[in-house]
Amino acid sequence: MVDDISYEDELADLREKRLRDLNGGVNVPARPPGTVIEVTDMNIGDLIHAHHYLVVDCWTEWCGPCMTIAPVIDELAAEFAGTVTIGKCDADMNLETMQAFQISAIPTLLFFANGSLAGRLTGAHSGGAIRTSLLRVFGL
Repeated sequence: MVDDISYEDELADLREKRLRDLNGGVNVPARPPGTVIEVTDMNIGDLIHAHHYLVVDCWTEWCGPCMTIAPVIDELAAEFAGTVTIGKCDADMNLETMQAFQISAIPTLLFFANGSLAGRLTGAHSGGAIRTSLLRVFGL
């Protein structure tokens, strides 16, 4: 008997490889504009270089202030779709990234422009303050 799951897995792997090839070798998942992307230890380098402007929300599910700003992050992703990419990185699951960027408190927002860290914002700030920081850091 043929295992259908192995064919599905193989097909998914081929699709992912083809998408990477189309994006110049960078693993950028297909997604609707304005959606928040998942950032991990494995993909953060590719994402930093693939997106002109990138904001990474470093958070955890047990962090109350992180949950407070989560809707703001979703709103910013929709508002700046096509200009700024917004991602979320679970601090508990991506310790290498937390160490690399010296994240000692969450929530922390990392702002990347043209492949380099351009700014950071730590703490549960208001939506207006986060938006203002994004506009200032990226010169929008």
